[in-house]
Amino acid sequence: MKLGQYLPADTIIHRLDPRVKIASVLTLSLFIFGATPPEIALISLFLIAVIGKTRATLAQVAAAIRPVAPFMALIFLVHLFFTEGEPLLALPALSIRITAEGLVQGTYVTWQFAGLVITGALLTMTTLPSDLVGGIERLLRPFSKVGIPSQEIAVMIAMALRFMPMLLEEYDRIRMAQMARGADFKTGSLALRARALTTLASPLLLAAFRRADELVLAMEARGYRRGPRTTLRELRMGEGDFAAFAVMAAFAVVLCGLRMIS
Repeated sequence: MKLGQYLPADTIIHRLDPRVKIASVLTLSLFIFGATPPEIALISLFLIAVIGKTRATLAQVAAAIRPVAPFMALIFLVHLFFTEGEPLLALPALSIRITAEGLVQGTYVTWQFAGLVITGALLTMTTLPSDLVGGIERLLRPFSKVGIPSQEIAVMIAMALRFMPMLLEEYDRIRMAQMARGADFKTGSLALRARALTTLASPLLLAAFRRADELVLAMEARGYRRGPRTTLRELRMGEGDFAAFAVMAAFAVVLCGLRMIS
C-alpha cells in the first residue's frame, strides 16, 4: 500500500460522489488546523470510524503514511528540543533540554500533520483517479466563467496524486538495485546513512523525468487537448451522498459548538 494509491472495495465510502468526499476532506482539514483537545478527540474518533467503513486495515493506513513518517518525527523533535518552557529533562553536556511545552506542542503539530495525511490518504484510497478528476473539475467549474481552466487544474492535481505512489515505487526499485550492487543504507552513523541516501537523488530525478515524458507521449497518443471535454459517466448525487453530506455538516456544527464553548 502506497500513499496516493487506490484501494478497490465496495463500501459506502467508495460509492460516495467524489464531490462529497473532496468537500468533506477540505472541511475536515480546516478543523484540524487549530483544533482544541476535545476537537482532537472527536476528529480522531471520526477518522477511525471512516477507516472502519472503508474496510482498510490499520496496517494499510500506516503503510500509506510511512513515507512521511521521518518528516513527522523531525517536526516532533524540533518542537521537543527547541521550545522554551518548563524543563522536564536537561543534559547540559549535550546542550539538550526537553520542556513540557515542547512535548505538548510537538505532539499537537505531529497530530495535525498525521491527520491531514490520513485524511488525504482516505480520499485517494476510496476514489478512482478518473472520479477524482471529475469531482475536482465539477467543483471548480463555476470559476471557469472568470477564466480559470477548471479541467486543466483538475488533471494536474490528479496527475500529481498519481505520481506520488509511482515515485515511491521508483525509489524502492532504485534502492534495491543499489543494495544489490553493494550499497549500504542501514549501517554506520546517521551522517553516513544520510550521505548514502543522497546517491539516490539523481537516478530518482531522472526516473521522474522519464515517467513524465512517457505520460506526455501517452496523452498525445490518446488525443488529449486543452479545452472543454465530456466524460463517459456524469456525476449525479444520490440519497447516500446527501446523507453523507448531512452527517459531515452535523459533525462540523458539533465542532463549531465545541470551539465556541471552549
